[in-house]
Amino acid sequence: MLTEPLELHCIGGFVVCYFYGQPRPTGDIDYYTAVPANLNLIEVAGEGSPLAKKYKIRLHHVAVMNLPENYETRLTEMFPRMFKKLRLYAPAPYDYILSKLERNTSKDRDDAAYIFKKHKLDPQILRARYEKELRPYLANENRHDTTLKLWIEIFVSAR
Repeated sequence: MLTEPLELHCIGGFVVCYFYGQPRPTGDIDYYTAVPANLNLIEVAGEGSPLAKKYKIRLHHVAVMNLPENYETRLTEMFPRMFKKLRLYAPAPYDYILSKLERNTSKDRDDAAYIFKKHKLDPQILRARYEKELRPYLANENRHDTTLKLWIEIFVSAR
C-alpha cells in the first residue's frame, strides 16, 4: 500500500492532448519514470487490467527514450490536487520536443510542431538545450543534429 502519492513522469500522446491541448485521441498514459519505481504498474493498470477495463485508459511504460539532462527540474504537475494518491507530471515544452527527436515519426513531428507553435518557442533555446543537455548523451549525434535542424526549419516556416 502506498503511503506517499505515486508520481508518474508522463510523455507521449497523453501529455500533448491533456496538458498541451492537441486535439487528438489517446487511450494510454505513457510514462517514463515512476516514483516509487518498485510497483508493477503494468499489472495494476496496464492493458487488460481491471483498471484499464473500467476506465478505458491504460498505463504504458516507455523504456527507451531520451530526455534532456535535468528535465525533472522542469516538470509541471498536470492535475494538481485532483487525485489523492497520484501525481502526473509533464515535461516542459522544449523537453517534450527533444524527447521525440530520436523516434522522429510523423506523429512525433506533428506533436512537436504543435507545441512549438502554441507556446511560441524560440528555436535558439531549443537548439541550446539540445546541445547542452541531450546531444552529449546520444549515440548518433549527426543523425539527431540533422533531424533537429530539419524540425526547426519546419517549425519556423509554419509560423
